[in-house]
Amino acid sequence: MVVQAEEGRLIAAVGPRVLVATAVPAERDAVARAFAGSFRELRLPGAVLHRLSPTGGMTAADLTAADPTAAGESPAGESPADPTVVDLTAVGVGPAVAGARTAAALTAAALDGAPYTLVVSAGIAGGFQPAAPVGSLVVADRITAADLGAETAQGFVPVTELGFGTVTHRPPDSLVRDLARVTGARTGEVLTVSTVTGTAERAERLRARHPDALAEAMEGFGVAEAAAAHGVPVVEIRAVSNPVGPRDRAAWRIADALAALTDGFGKLVPVLESWNKHDQ
Repeated sequence: MVVQAEEGRLIAAVGPRVLVATAVPAERDAVARAFAGSFRELRLPGAVLHRLSPTGGMTAADLTAADPTAAGESPAGESPADPTVVDLTAVGVGPAVAGARTAAALTAAALDGAPYTLVVSAGIAGGFQPAAPVGSLVVADRITAADLGAETAQGFVPVTELGFGTVTHRPPDSLVRDLARVTGARTGEVLTVSTVTGTAERAERLRARHPDALAEAMEGFGVAEAAAAHGVPVVEIRAVSNPVGPRDRAAWRIADALAALTDGFGKLVPVLESWNKHDQ
């Protein structure tokens, strides 16, 4: 671990620490399959994490315990960088529980002296057709709460137009570009809803209010709110399992979407490892 001075403070320069928040264990496990090695369960206040790293699930502390010389200086006289740490957690369905459990994991890590450097909201989603076909991967350039506001005689009014709150978080542009480049993902707005769209009429209303929307899911905005409260960058990655519109479970391709999520994470791991939040 290298200690650097920044603005009068001493800051430990460790490897990237990434928290990946999915809704359900099936999504978490799809992400885990993209990583080499095994993962181990960690129980923290308010959160259960599964830890992975390029070293096969071992953290810097694990490496030092196994080989005390691992913490020493490299032959070039420079201290080796700590390995990337990736923690996976299934935070539950919906923005409220996702936000609460993500916040709990972020708080626990900060109190432990090892705060996360990036939060990723990941999973499957409905895709707006034809922009985001089933099986495609989407990276959000905006994470928007689509139904946070009020219904009026003139239509839906977002909470921001009521004079308070926020409805959109913007992931770092450079990270969105890099993730899309290496995975071939589409980029655009990803909506967070508390009720999954099940009719053509609602899909049309959402597209009218959000013409650049590619997908809808149920956790991204909650995860983004928690990350913002901790000052940690956030990005949302979704694999499309079904069209947004009339509810037809027979048309859903969940297995294909989970496979696309695994494939996508397998390609983007180097970006997560090398990305610096100061290079936005």
